[in-house]
Amino acid sequence: MKNSIIRVVAFLTVSAWLPGVQAQEKDLLDLVDDGKEPHTIVTNAFKSIRIINGHSMEFLAPGTMDFRILHRFGQINQGTKNLFGLDQASMRLGLDFGLTRKLQVGIGRSTFKKELDCYIKYAPIRQSAGSHAFPVTIALVGGATINTLPFADPTRTNYFSSRVAYYVQTIIGRKFSDRITLQLTPTMVHHNLVPLATQPNDVFAVGFGGRIKASQRIAFTWDYFYNINGLEKGVNYNPLSVGVDIETGGHVFQLHFSNATGMNERAFITETTNTWEKVDLRFGFNLSRIFQLKKAKSS
Repeated sequence: MKNSIIRVVAFLTVSAWLPGVQAQEKDLLDLVDDGKEPHTIVTNAFKSIRIINGHSMEFLAPGTMDFRILHRFGQINQGTKNLFGLDQASMRLGLDFGLTRKLQVGIGRSTFKKELDCYIKYAPIRQSAGSHAFPVTIALVGGATINTLPFADPTRTNYFSSRVAYYVQTIIGRKFSDRITLQLTPTMVHHNLVPLATQPNDVFAVGFGGRIKASQRIAFTWDYFYNINGLEKGVNYNPLSVGVDIETGGHVFQLHFSNATGMNERAFITETTNTWEKVDLRFGFNLSRIFQLKKAKSS
């Protein structure tokens, strides 16, 4: 009788302990994973969701909002009469929302032509490392702008659609190392209405941008858009901006110089009327503050 009781207790003990051993063994096998590194999305290619003017390959985390102030002073070559441009200013206020790791939306309002703008950005493919790695991020952006200024000729029949312009672009970017990121951005801007019949409704451009990280909190950035068919000689020019990003906790503070006045895609790609050759530059800053709207899911 005593031996039977011992056998029963031993059996129950081993039965209870065995699943734990099997689970531990399975966890260890999952960690080994045939020697492959886990699939991870490459992040922090840029310190911000915009390089300077244009969108970057970076995305907001899900459940976060980026409150963004873009501020640009007047032309620095005007000298002391306008305090090197500090007496003048244009601005864009924006709200950007991270919906998923691959989807982001935003709205904004600019003082330049009092334009409202909105966009959606989606990345079907993001640069990744480990198993099933992919070398670049490919993101698609679509946006619209609305000019809210009074119509130039209120006596004629005017349509709301005449105020609207659209843009679509593809971002192809790669973070080559912790220090260097580069991206290419083919873009098309469509105007429903153009001032002159000689001006194209569809403007094609190619953007180039990059970042060189100088330290843990400081990086040098630039973006440039080459206008393929929309430039009128002596009237408008390709926009070029160079700057430095400074990260201070939840803020990203960016100082930059640019020949563009407008701060949405329609404005800076098709209506940049200043040139670096004549030092028609504007000093400005972009300020970004991230807010957590939804608690991140614990892993």
